[in-house]
Amino acid sequence: MRQSVALLTLFALTANAAEAVYPLRGYTSASSAKEVQWEEKFRQIPDTANLREYMHRLSARPHHVGSAYDKTNAEWILAQLRSYGLDAQIETFDALFPTPQKRSLQLLGSSPFAAKLEEPTLAVDPTSGQKSEQLPTYNAYSRDGDVIAPLVYVNYGAPDDYEQLERLGISVKGAIVIARYGATWRGIKPKVAAEHGAVGCLIYSDPHEDGYFHGDPYPEGAMRPPEGAQRGSVMDMPVYPGDPQTPGVGAVPGAKKIPLSEVQTITKIPVMPISYADAVPFLKSLNGPLVPEPWRGGLPMTYHVGPSIAKAHLVLKFNWDRKPLYDVVARIPGSKYPEQWILRGNHHDAWVNGAGDPISGASPELEEARSLGELLKQGWKPERTIIYCFWDGEEPALLGSTEWAETHAATSTPKDRIRLRTS
Repeated sequence: MRQSVALLTLFALTANAAEAVYPLRGYTSASSAKEVQWEEKFRQIPDTANLREYMHRLSARPHHVGSAYDKTNAEWILAQLRSYGLDAQIETFDALFPTPQKRSLQLLGSSPFAAKLEEPTLAVDPTSGQKSEQLPTYNAYSRDGDVIAPLVYVNYGAPDDYEQLERLGISVKGAIVIARYGATWRGIKPKVAAEHGAVGCLIYSDPHEDGYFHGDPYPEGAMRPPEGAQRGSVMDMPVYPGDPQTPGVGAVPGAKKIPLSEVQTITKIPVMPISYADAVPFLKSLNGPLVPEPWRGGLPMTYHVGPSIAKAHLVLKFNWDRKPLYDVVARIPGSKYPEQWILRGNHHDAWVNGAGDPISGASPELEEARSLGELLKQGWKPERTIIYCFWDGEEPALLGSTEWAETHAATSTPKDRIRLRTS
């Protein structure tokens, strides 16, 4: 009985609290009630079963920039948006997107070792066998290079780490640095290394940050396995994001492109990611003082700073091609303030299959667009224009979103307001 009374009391309090919020900020009492009604209708529409279907479809094959499935996904998203009754189209750009032509890493000396630089195929994961469609492990926008040099361990490769090396009397000038992922964005690591005179940079995934230290490695758990390496861009995006050859201008047909030799966002030294299985022989080759305690990772070995007696040989060569970008964009016109835009966005490209990034975000966005399409059929209209964007080329350097914004900024007016919710 007491429980029933308590539930009734809670219900009454909740109802009173809901009434107390009227009017909603920016609404009259009458329009508040109408808004709440539409919001309640909207909440009833999304279906989690659709999210699972979208995720399976979009992540079925590798779909990096320039791949066949990247275009197929864009066309499929376009068809879905149009089936919801939305005015949608694909806006195409092109951008510089280098892909590896040659990757090689060897430890020379009395105990030579050649890094595998490859992730294994697993029977429990059919997508791991899609080798012909996958991008290999690499860092986009590294420069080409062929360097032979001793190794120095630089912890996370942050500016403070180089100050610590200086206190230890260690220089990286003329060396290849080996840094672990974490603490700093990956693009900072080769940039700071080059500023200190390094001639190459290796970035490895230490299990202390990204592996068995935190849980069981895949496929038993979710942590990175020994042979797994983290792909990613090292473009110097603080200089400018987007297509390196069309800074500040949308990469549309006819856009002026600066020569590759003048691009400022490509790294100054070659850089490559490696797994912790590949990293062990290189780390074990290091001599010199023991690392400070905060620099110690999770590998079963003693960490030294270096330099190494044996030298490493790093070779990188890329295809410096331009690839198409397929941004899928849907507009719901505003009924009162059409010049004011509300952008909802996520990207659809991935380094490989991308179930976690970006499909876990793109799928809810697609279902949200479907839900608003259902409301439109019931007579709802937004006061401001809502634009749904499914960007291409986010992984390499925010390519699709940057080129779209640069292109449309030229056509906007000072009165336009752009409210951005994107990734």
